[in-house]
Amino acid sequence: MNHRKVAVITGASQGIGAGLVTAYRKLGYAVVANSRTIARSDDPEVLAVPGDLAEPGVGTRVIDQGLDTFGRIDTLVNNAGVFVAKPFTEYTDEDYDRIVGLNLRGFFDTTRRAMAAMLETGDGGHVVNITTTFADHAFSSVPSALASLTKGGLNSVTKALATEYAARNIRVNAVAPGVIRTPMHPEETHEFLAALHPVGRLGEIEEIVDAVTYLETAHFVTGETLHVDGGQQAGH
Repeated sequence: MNHRKVAVITGASQGIGAGLVTAYRKLGYAVVANSRTIARSDDPEVLAVPGDLAEPGVGTRVIDQGLDTFGRIDTLVNNAGVFVAKPFTEYTDEDYDRIVGLNLRGFFDTTRRAMAAMLETGDGGHVVNITTTFADHAFSSVPSALASLTKGGLNSVTKALATEYAARNIRVNAVAPGVIRTPMHPEETHEFLAALHPVGRLGEIEEIVDAVTYLETAHFVTGETLHVDGGQQAGH
């Protein structure tokens, strides 16, 4: 039986996801890396599985390919997500389908299959959902109701699943970032975005990665949403 641990990272091609792939490899995990378009890795311990998680069945396929290659799934980091900030009445049906598709269906398909695999092996496991601090602390200057609708749902289901599966040794946590310096945010927006945080700067990718790796090793922590947001959730 192969006891090397395996982590699945979604949204793994750039930004926080790419940082998480590196971090889990350093922890000794094999990694299943997914994004819509992801290049094959030179590292034999990294399996790249391209696919759009908003499409039904793709999340299940990502987990199944990981199981076929590595034989087990120990950790799932639901990092893939889309953030569209616009006034609520200006969201389109297409915006809704895209945001709900990735943020919720992607989570549902992937997590359902991964947790089933964890139950089958009987070794427990860990799910980490990357959400957003905007779900707890809204800003009139950054209207983002569909982020709150979807990521707020992930914060809530984190507690529900943590409670449901605690006795079977599956932990479920979330990390709620503030605005992080990633390719998602153009340089010209950085000054405005930095001012949203009481600490007056953007977060860095490594700071989110560190939060996830803390949760990975914190075996008494489950059902937690860890805010890494420069104080945003505390107020401004």
